[in-house]
Amino acid sequence: MATSPSPVTAPQRTTHPVPAPTARRGRDLLLVLIALCTAVTAGNIYLTAPLLPLIARDFGSTPSAVAWLASVAQFGYAAGLLFFAPLGDRVNRRPLVAVLSLVTAAALVAGAAATGAAGLAAAVLVASAATVVPQLLVPLVAERAPAHHRARHVAAVVAGLFTGVVAARVLGSLAGQAFGWRPVFVGAAGLTAVLGLLTAAALPSERDRPRREGGLFSGLRSMPGLVRRSPDLWRACVRQAGMYGAWSALWTSLALLLTGEPYALSTATAGLFGLFGLAASVVAPLAGGLVDRFGAAKVVRNAYLLAAVSVPLFWLGGQVPAALFVAAIVIHAALVASHVANQTLALTTTSAPATANSAYVVAGFAGGATASALAGLAFTHFGWGGVVAVAGVWLALGWSTTAVRRR
Repeated sequence: MATSPSPVTAPQRTTHPVPAPTARRGRDLLLVLIALCTAVTAGNIYLTAPLLPLIARDFGSTPSAVAWLASVAQFGYAAGLLFFAPLGDRVNRRPLVAVLSLVTAAALVAGAAATGAAGLAAAVLVASAATVVPQLLVPLVAERAPAHHRARHVAAVVAGLFTGVVAARVLGSLAGQAFGWRPVFVGAAGLTAVLGLLTAAALPSERDRPRREGGLFSGLRSMPGLVRRSPDLWRACVRQAGMYGAWSALWTSLALLLTGEPYALSTATAGLFGLFGLAASVVAPLAGGLVDRFGAAKVVRNAYLLAAVSVPLFWLGGQVPAALFVAAIVIHAALVASHVANQTLALTTTSAPATANSAYVVAGFAGGATASALAGLAFTHFGWGGVVAVAGVWLALGWSTTAVRRR
């Protein structure tokens, strides 16, 4: 893998020249708003996981019996990435961001009104499929960023994404314990609608962007060929699928471990464990600087080494809280460093960044959803040790599959 991929950016058109300081200030403010919108929308994908014990109690079931709902959210997001995210190469992102935000909000409200697991699963599937707004915005950020700071700008959005993941787990579990899981869904719907519409209004006009050949969903049809023609993109997809799968298996099953024996914590207390995920928000800017300086390959290699260290720590954490604390920090640092490096590579290795980014994120979420589903089964039959084994296998597959250079 090339250590310093050549950036591929779309040409920028301006009708009136703008002074550099003003343009930079406007770009920075838009970046902050995009990061905030990313945090809120990304949190929707993980909203269900920390609330599983409450949902199970409400539906008269057990947490392990409804654990599959966390996987539904990830499969829904992967489906949304396939159909909606590639549109960023072809249509004006302003109305698309607004419509998807409103659809997500409506689906979350429907989920709050669900009377059974099947109805909730359908609502979560729709909400997760429509909440792909972050992956419509990341290519725009990469296009507008200065070439020598591109990874840093991508890292700012990634930091927002992981902050949203942490907020979904911590604030969601605290609010769920205090008010129930249904008001949490309604609150997430309101935030999604407000931030989505504000971000859509602030996006630059794209009416004059060059039109690409093909129909509306030609990006979806071209995705397999795009991955096949780009070894760097293929490698980024597979490695992030392995990394994200390992993290997802552990993180979506964590509430089951912490609320059961030997810890027997309340849902709210278990949710506070998600604060360790803030390590990701701290690591993201550092990882962006390292990618700009040393290249993606070296950062991903070291991230995999970190993740490998976390696996035995998670196994020990089944009984020892301190080991679980350290493992949580290490796996988040590994995941976010790998993600910043791989996503920057995916955005800069082809001439269709939105389609390439969609392929990359679909691969990651498909790996994560599959690992989550297997982890739920493993927890039911083998306990926490089975979950850790799934994570270890996913890491091994992600690295070994790409260890040999593909021609």
